[in-house]
Amino acid sequence: MKLLAVRRLLRIQRVVVRYRLDDLLFALPLPWFLLGLRYALPWRWFPRKTLDLSRGARLRLALQDLGPIFIKFGQILSTRRDLLPEDIADELMLLQDRVPPFDSQVAVKLIEEQLGKKISEVFSRFDIEPLASASVAQVHAAQLKSGEEVVVKVIRPGLKPVIAQDLAWLFILARAAEKLSADARLLHPVEVVSDYEKTIFDELDLLREAANASQLRRNFDGSPLLYVPQVYWDWCRPKVLVMERIYGIQVTDLATLADQRTDMKMLAERGVEIFFTQVFRDSFFHADMHPGNIFVSTVQPWSPQYIAIDCGIVGSLTPEDQDYLARNLFAFFKRDYRRVAQLHIDSGWVPAETKLNEFEAAIRTVCEPIFEKPLKDISFGQVLMRLFQTARRFNMEVQPQLVLLQKTLLNIEGLGRQLYPELDLWNTAQPFLERWMRERVSPKTLLGNLHNQVEQLPHLANMTRDLLERMSQPHIVNPPPTWHRRSDDWFLRLLGTVHLAGGAILLAGGPLDGLGHWPGAIMVAVGLYLIVRR
Repeated sequence: MKLLAVRRLLRIQRVVVRYRLDDLLFALPLPWFLLGLRYALPWRWFPRKTLDLSRGARLRLALQDLGPIFIKFGQILSTRRDLLPEDIADELMLLQDRVPPFDSQVAVKLIEEQLGKKISEVFSRFDIEPLASASVAQVHAAQLKSGEEVVVKVIRPGLKPVIAQDLAWLFILARAAEKLSADARLLHPVEVVSDYEKTIFDELDLLREAANASQLRRNFDGSPLLYVPQVYWDWCRPKVLVMERIYGIQVTDLATLADQRTDMKMLAERGVEIFFTQVFRDSFFHADMHPGNIFVSTVQPWSPQYIAIDCGIVGSLTPEDQDYLARNLFAFFKRDYRRVAQLHIDSGWVPAETKLNEFEAAIRTVCEPIFEKPLKDISFGQVLMRLFQTARRFNMEVQPQLVLLQKTLLNIEGLGRQLYPELDLWNTAQPFLERWMRERVSPKTLLGNLHNQVEQLPHLANMTRDLLERMSQPHIVNPPPTWHRRSDDWFLRLLGTVHLAGGAILLAGGPLDGLGHWPGAIMVAVGLYLIVRR
């Protein structure tokens, strides 16, 4: 792996030089000592040909050449148009579904190997030209022999070695950061990279994606908010996924949405409602909701319905995390900074010995300037960044299990503001959160929780009985050898004799100051027990 990592580093360096990405870096307002580094880079010592490409195109092509992890990074950036120049954001949007496809004949061969049949035996029509292509897979339109219009998704060949090399470098950087910086240790970089490693490799298993899509489809069955295409399980394999073909408008195609008179306010608000429904009602949320994976139905533009595809990455939360997030949101928007601080301490995000008053004051300093703006102008991304600035003083830790949620929230916020700039994220989410909090303490929910606990009683009783039996007869299941039992008996009898003799001496010597005869009596009792025990 070390050799592969070195080769990958050289590859990254070549791409940086090829697309002049160092020029983009040194064009930023950096400190003088960082600007001085440009004179130490060997490839800048010689004249270089200028590329007839915009800075956004150079960045996009570089990320595209570097592979899936870098492409996904660009996809995330493309949703935050509030953080990027417009020309760069426009170019990065092309990474969502317009990554150059791989050879269609290779795709056909992979599909036939996975299905164990010829394409003509499964499909009455198969479009050799891909319908879309992304970082991990590409999609071909087809029709099943039974007449259903479907799409066939196939994993790109040769991805695992490239991903493994990139992850090797990420782990190296994460471990170095943890060793060199106390602040970095608070961010748990190694745990974050480990979680990302699991996520990216899970995405390469299309059976997992099919299961995620089926679950999400059940969660929103009959809902006017979200539609998830049907999975055709008979033709799904680890590297091939066959599912219903959908027809809709890509969510970023604002001109077409406007032409069909889509209610943009309702569309943005429903996007927020879908997110909170997935997180708090189902604890099962689509965690890769960049615009390339989201479409809008053309059936009822006055009551728009989302269509979600590509469920390779999903997240979930424990009931404790759900409760913690909901209470924090309520306290945050009520400007109850003391409650926010107390929740951070109670949840373990900051050490228990943190001084509540000082932490409350720090949170107020971070949040109060934000609330001078209208709620609709508050950026959750900005809030998160400013809150993390308090980490250095209060040792606030990032929770790796919430990284996917934070990424998804940033995607949703960026998309919502793009659809409807006047979107008020809090007023949209508040009714749902209030209803969810009420349901958590409703008699129906409490009875359901009680019922679940009662169902566990027989199991707990059996576990307790087995534990007591093992404690009372520890050698029944795995009896020790005879010589071991004799050795134990001999040693314990000797130990008991020593205790008995010592206790007798203490008793004969009279009471000890402040303790009386208790030490001697205890030693005698222990000695007798060890001698007579079987």
